Amino acid sequence: MNSVERQHLRLCSLGAAGTVTGSKHLLESGGRRILVDCGLFQGVKNLRELNWEPLAVEPESIDAVVITHAHLDHTGYLPRLVRDGFRGPILATKATGAVAEIILRDSAYLQERDAAFLNKHKASKHRPALPLYDSEDAERAMELFETHPFEREVTLESGPAVMFRRAGHILGASTVEVSWQGRRIVFTGDLGRYDDPIMFDPEPVTSADYLVMESTYGDRVREDADPVDTLAKVIDETVHRGGTVVVPAFAVGRAQTLLYYLWTLREAGRLPDVAVYLDSPMAINASELLGTYSSDHRLLPGVYEAMCDMATYTRDPEQSMKISASKEPKIVISASGMATGGRILHHLKAFAPDPRNTIMITGYQVPGTRGASIIAGERHVRIYGEWVPINAQVANLAMLSAHADADELIRWARGFTTPPKKVFVVHGEPQPADTLRRRLDHELGWDATVSRVNQLFEL
Repeated sequence: MNSVERQHLRLCSLGAAGTVTGSKHLLESGGRRILVDCGLFQGVKNLRELNWEPLAVEPESIDAVVITHAHLDHTGYLPRLVRDGFRGPILATKATGAVAEIILRDSAYLQERDAAFLNKHKASKHRPALPLYDSEDAERAMELFETHPFEREVTLESGPAVMFRRAGHILGASTVEVSWQGRRIVFTGDLGRYDDPIMFDPEPVTSADYLVMESTYGDRVREDADPVDTLAKVIDETVHRGGTVVVPAFAVGRAQTLLYYLWTLREAGRLPDVAVYLDSPMAINASELLGTYSSDHRLLPGVYEAMCDMATYTRDPEQSMKISASKEPKIVISASGMATGGRILHHLKAFAPDPRNTIMITGYQVPGTRGASIIAGERHVRIYGEWVPINAQVANLAMLSAHADADELIRWARGFTTPPKKVFVVHGEPQPADTLRRRLDHELGWDATVSRVNQLFEL
């Protein structure tokens, strides 16, 4: 292998290009390959089916995976990658490793459960229906994790050096800097919000040769409404009607933010005297990590202990069923955040038909998910083979999202003291991605392009 070949460096997005899910970005040089993020495709059926398609490269040919944060659209394909032959290290921050363990085990359980349901009811054209991966694959993936602190460069055997910086968003989330063949490439992962009550601000990056930048909210600036006041209004109106507030919430990040705001309302005497349930074993486990990784967030020990104590935790399925059966006014926080699976489906089936109740949406909804359908005003959603009427009130509290909005993405980009040679805009639907591209060009004078899936770039 000659020196010229070693200097080649190529970038290719195998996912999250033209869509907001399935993040996988491949760097390749001299026969070595590094994958940044390894997420599941979610949302509409033609995207979900991509999870079953073979990757553009053989998994065993990938030398290492680097994870920006633990959400399923960034880590959820890891067990399948391992199942198909990947054996290298998976690098992440310490908190990301802990959160990923919770998420991947839950994902494997859901894959197995859904396959069993399809087989029981003969509801699949496949005989038998198989999970994308199982619990054993998830455990094997977890064994490959190597966790590292923020702001410390780690050199891989294959040559590149990796550094994590805080990205806000959720516990452990990071931007990733890869230094390889004399170039520096920064991947934003998902950037968090500024002045978030729980997570630190995303740390600035001052320079890079190339930037791979998310665009989830690339065309939207969220309203500057007080989340505490808005939340109080929705709860008060629902309880006054004798209804229940049902919240599909991401188990990692959003559930904890909701607990914080509910605790704030209770401390101020503004929360009605109703039960608050956190009905998600995964969210319960994630909330407990606030104490383990106390240096990774803003909350003081007394605050995160008090906010976690204010909810009734339900791990047992029988307890969850009792919540669905109860007619008393209450607040139910349950996963998943886009109503794609989990216990929230049982609660939606129970509470969505009653106009006294409220379904509260608190974050980005991938097109094709039940959450997106509910926000769009569809009058029925399909749950476990049945069309469930949506007669409940629908409240969209977009200000609770953990994603930086368009202005915050530009604010973070302004932290560069010298512009990157090129920006690759990823992890966004076509309109938000192109809007961000144009803003980067117009406001910063940066050369930006919206990546297409499997498009190869020479760096």
